[in-house]
Amino acid sequence: MSGWIDVGSAQDIPRLGARVVRLGALAIAVFRTADDAYFALDDRCPHRGGPLAQGIVHGHKVTCPLHNFVIDLESGSAVAPDEGCARRHAVKVEAGRLMLAPAMAAV
Repeated sequence: MSGWIDVGSAQDIPRLGARVVRLGALAIAVFRTADDAYFALDDRCPHRGGPLAQGIVHGHKVTCPLHNFVIDLESGSAVAPDEGCARRHAVKVEAGRLMLAPAMAAV
């Protein structure tokens, strides 16, 4: 993991919503749940590459808008019977700022 990057105010993401942070060619979906937990995954569904940030957030899960794949935000894993995994990224809130530590791509 690289260092922490300030990507904006945590309040800029609405509850049960998401926004995309672009770091070069990498698109990361940052999600906020109803209980103000924040999660970050690649903005790409493991099923067919759908934009997860446009999905529906419910509990600590997101449903892909293309084919209703359900992804667990805590693990990045698809919820059975679906299969696959979206890469997770570390995210935290410090003094109201959203901090992201993108995972390094596999070599």
